[in-house]
Amino acid sequence: MQKPSTYIGLGLFLAFTAFPLLLGIGYALLFSLGLTGILSEGFTLDHWRAVLGSARFWETMAFSIYVALVSIGLAAGLALLLVMRRPRTFENGPLSFFIYLPLAIPSIVMAFLIFQLLSKGGALSRLAYQLGLVDGLSQFPDWVNGQYGIGIITAHFFMALPFFLILYTQMYYHEELKGLMQQAFTLGATRRQANWRVAAPVLLRRSFATVVLYFLFVMGSYEIPLLLGSQSRQMVAVLTIQKLQRFNLGDIPQAYTISVVYSIIVIALVAGLLRKRK
Repeated sequence: MQKPSTYIGLGLFLAFTAFPLLLGIGYALLFSLGLTGILSEGFTLDHWRAVLGSARFWETMAFSIYVALVSIGLAAGLALLLVMRRPRTFENGPLSFFIYLPLAIPSIVMAFLIFQLLSKGGALSRLAYQLGLVDGLSQFPDWVNGQYGIGIITAHFFMALPFFLILYTQMYYHEELKGLMQQAFTLGATRRQANWRVAAPVLLRRSFATVVLYFLFVMGSYEIPLLLGSQSRQMVAVLTIQKLQRFNLGDIPQAYTISVVYSIIVIALVAGLLRKRK
């Protein structure tokens, strides 16, 4: 039997988080269908056809998925490798404290730091010029505001790496992987085999839901791609806000349509994770 306090807590959670979110999605859906808002003229699917038939929208979605996959893949992969090789390093000692510091940096501050580091007038370009690697700042690669999103990926990588280091370190000891690996050694496995056939599958399986949720967070981020991204290739949140704030009122229903499409993707993935967990 669940305690009454459990139901009260669940009710408060739904009332203050889930319910307002659903109201916002519902309003966006009605606006995109022409059923509410200043431009309302009755039910229409024109805005949905305009968005889903736009090549720019699908390029934006593909670019957002690419940035999220690369940044989270690199961060989670490197964190997994480091924890399997040196689990005690991130449990005790100076690194166990300092890996928490990047988590306190707001995303807009991280974006500014990466801009000062990787832009054509930043620290790396000036260092390359002083070392004679480039003849001028114009020869430095477009790592910021470029079409490949290197600056965006770098910023999200440095924000996600300490998070996954902490996550995998806690999981390593919570799942008692040290004992499992000792059993693998007893059965004749090498350290490489024990890492990749015992530790890695357990950590990846336990962290799968968290990785997917962080992927959705990066895919829908706004501040970092706004500062470090380009105008030719935008992420979904930047495109949505730009359409919402333009002087062309015809773009506002399309902004709501994009937000509804992204919300459907998020809800579908979260529902799939909950179903798999159950």
